[in-house]
Amino acid sequence: MTMPTKQMTHFNSVKRLTSIVSMSIACILSFSANAEKADSQKRTNISAEYTEFDGKTNTKTLKGKVELTRGTLLIRAENGVETETPDGGGAVTLSGHAGSQVFFRQKRDGGEDLWIEGLADRVEYDKKTEVVRFISKAQVRYLSQQKVTQEQNGEFLSYDSVNDVFTATNSTSGKRVPGGGRVTITSEPKEKKSDAKPDNK
Repeated sequence: MTMPTKQMTHFNSVKRLTSIVSMSIACILSFSANAEKADSQKRTNISAEYTEFDGKTNTKTLKGKVELTRGTLLIRAENGVETETPDGGGAVTLSGHAGSQVFFRQKRDGGEDLWIEGLADRVEYDKKTEVVRFISKAQVRYLSQQKVTQEQNGEFLSYDSVNDVFTATNSTSGKRVPGGGRVTITSEPKEKKSDAKPDNK
């Protein structure tokens, strides 16, 4: 039985839409990859041009070309404050200065050249949970073979590198503010493999 032309057109439109949605979902899910697992077993190193330790509050003030490393993880900033807890945990809050944001970079599992990079006016790093928060004018990019495959922009981006959970909101408080702006996610399409056969002439 032949399908009427109008129904056939509607069917093809639905089929194309379903295909597009499926491709979009597949594209987004393909970036789900945990940060380098070995980083969790590495020590955290912090360096700066000037440091000051307050024994009463157990905090360190960091100034001038601050650099935090932990395995493949790298965070560069102009200033920072580190707080320590008795259980060996703690957090580091890093900030940039006029015209310079905090820079973040870490390798991801799942391939030889997979990375995640981020920029923000302020970055908070929890040494125990390994959660990274990008605050104010934040941008996070996924890279594969040095090419950007996904980019996220917002006022607040939170990256749980252990559980690979990404949260984005439109305010620096980390809470959604109705009418307060939008979070954007841009995903590049996967490159198609060429089916062309080599010319043996």
